[in-house]
Amino acid sequence: MQQITPELRRWIVEQASAGVRPDDVLNAMRQAGWQEAVAVAAMESALSEHLAAKQAAAQAASTTGAVSAVPMLNLVGAPRRLDAGDRWVDVIASLQNPRVVVLGNLLSETECEALIESARPRLARSLTVQTQTGGEELNPDRTSSGMFFNRGETPEVAALEARIARLVNWPVQNGEGIQVLHYRPGAEYKPHYDYFDPDEPGTPTILRRGGQRVATLVMYLNEPMRGGGTTFPDVGLEVAPVRGHAVFFSYDRPHPATRTLHGGAPVIEGEKWVATKWLREREFV
Repeated sequence: MQQITPELRRWIVEQASAGVRPDDVLNAMRQAGWQEAVAVAAMESALSEHLAAKQAAAQAASTTGAVSAVPMLNLVGAPRRLDAGDRWVDVIASLQNPRVVVLGNLLSETECEALIESARPRLARSLTVQTQTGGEELNPDRTSSGMFFNRGETPEVAALEARIARLVNWPVQNGEGIQVLHYRPGAEYKPHYDYFDPDEPGTPTILRRGGQRVATLVMYLNEPMRGGGTTFPDVGLEVAPVRGHAVFFSYDRPHPATRTLHGGAPVIEGEKWVATKWLREREFV
């Protein structure tokens, strides 16, 4: 007897989310060898559960400040590569919860070197956002040095921003400027969230520039010999820093339920260069 598997349920929901008509989904299942009664039952149960989950999420959003949409990679059909306009980007690995995707070949070696060399003369001790006041501060949890590019400041920055916008279906103007960070041996960034805590008094001031952060893309510009991975403690994941690769994650509400706690593990040997892109709800000004 044919069994309705979690994989089948997930595939049905992905097809519905992509706008595929129910009749077409049913025909595809028949052609794949599914009995019609089993296919219909699978569709009904999968879509009912999905609708219930969306309703529960909507109810939770009213109390946790969820946003209506977030940047998203199109992984329907489990593609191995994604068209980023001017290059193909590899899908290395992905998680559903939290929504984390590891990408390969996002940047070329030449682009990595150009970003490092453009950033090097402008490095200063990294600051963190001060949600008490809406300003910035030195934070002992963050021991890197860094700088920000303005949007479109160099040809490499402009090309990368357009590539990211196409990949995650999010306007270029909704992104903060790319930040380049340099970590020497022993430097790290302890686990933290990238969204702005809505309970802090300085957050309304921060949000006036473009709303909440809703996604993060960490791009690796070089490879330290040891250490320096991007960690996600809630799910026991560590992404190795490989030159040209990146890790993308999104968060639809400023709440720990997103499971997007992450950090930069200490560099043990060598040095680490990364570029970070934060995406906002609205145009960042």
